[in-house]
Amino acid sequence: MIRAIRPFLRGSTYSGALFAFLGAVASAPLLPLAVLPALVWRSAPYGMRAALALLVWAALITAVGLVPATRRVLIVSARRLLKVQLPDPVPVRRPADSPGAGPAPAVPSGADRLRTPAWLLLHVALGWTGTLASSVLFLMGLALPEHWTGSDMEIVLLDWTLRPEQGWQSWVTAIVCVLLAVLVCVAMSSALRWLAPRLLGPSSAERLMLAAEREQRLAERNRLAHELHDSIGHTLTAATIQAAVAGEVLAADPVAARAALRSIEESTRAALEDLDYVLGVLREEQAETAPVRTLADLPELLDRLRHTGARVEPDLTGDLAQVQGTLSRAAYRILQEGLTNALRHGGGGPIQVEVAATQDGLRLSVVNRTGQEKSTNAGANRGVFPTSGHGLPGLAERVRLLHGEFEAGPHGAEHWRLAVHLPVRVSA
Repeated sequence: MIRAIRPFLRGSTYSGALFAFLGAVASAPLLPLAVLPALVWRSAPYGMRAALALLVWAALITAVGLVPATRRVLIVSARRLLKVQLPDPVPVRRPADSPGAGPAPAVPSGADRLRTPAWLLLHVALGWTGTLASSVLFLMGLALPEHWTGSDMEIVLLDWTLRPEQGWQSWVTAIVCVLLAVLVCVAMSSALRWLAPRLLGPSSAERLMLAAEREQRLAERNRLAHELHDSIGHTLTAATIQAAVAGEVLAADPVAARAALRSIEESTRAALEDLDYVLGVLREEQAETAPVRTLADLPELLDRLRHTGARVEPDLTGDLAQVQGTLSRAAYRILQEGLTNALRHGGGGPIQVEVAATQDGLRLSVVNRTGQEKSTNAGANRGVFPTSGHGLPGLAERVRLLHGEFEAGPHGAEHWRLAVHLPVRVSA
């Protein structure tokens, strides 16, 4: 019982009826234009002239519905008055990799273009029908009790006529008329709320575009997560070890301590640039240009590792300066993550870094000693640094996207090896 009367008590029922009424009012200025052809064709029967006026009126309403701005206004109005969730319309564009792609919006299908005119026609039809019916019923409900207007009233419906007598019959009939007027409002609001998502909601092309945009945003955020993990994770690991080194040699070797502190300052400044860029993108602000780390920055990376007390044995072959673009940036991040893991989980001893640029691509390798023994200077064992478990899977995904080969695991009895081959040719 309560559920049956709940629609009569909702404010959205009457705001929806107001929305229908506004649709009827908005279409009224088109009526004089629609009547003009019927006035010119005076020799036609009245029924044909009326049908012609309705057809011209519907054509004018359809033309208004084809204007792109109309749909945007209707969506905003429906959200406010019908209380339905409708996303803003999005420009449908051709995929960037399709032939003839460009910034111009793609032409929607015929069915998609007709959805707004169909909504507008139904909106106007429901608005006029419901407004007239509810207004007449409500006025009758006010006029019927005790015939206070001073005249006999009767209700005529098709061939059925009702003449309520004074007294309780007029009151009952008045209450029924008011309830019917409210019921018409409920029916109008319910019909418009049911139609709005189907005709004003995203079209098939817009849904595909929204899905593509969500996928692009997710891919961008995943890429930023990899960048943040690689750059900030490495910097924090190196800075922690450098701070430990500075603390141990502060009294005995102040020069080495100052060198370690300078290295911390330099590495954290670079990490702050990466962090500022990533946070700017995550906040959807106009971020500055992304910091670019390439193989050209590899010597600086190795120097920062040496300042932690680690022994690094690089083996660089080929012309690394010719490695450009995505390959160079990916190679730097892969080596950075491999060296970070060596610092975190290595058991001391030298870290062997191999980078070989060939005509077939780029070969990367990081080999470090395993075990629980400590580095003589760093003082960092495997248990010091917690692990998130995202480093190696992130590297594997990065290599997979570049169609490369990835291998990570034990290398002999006492070593761990990270090996990557990226089959992308170097630039000529």
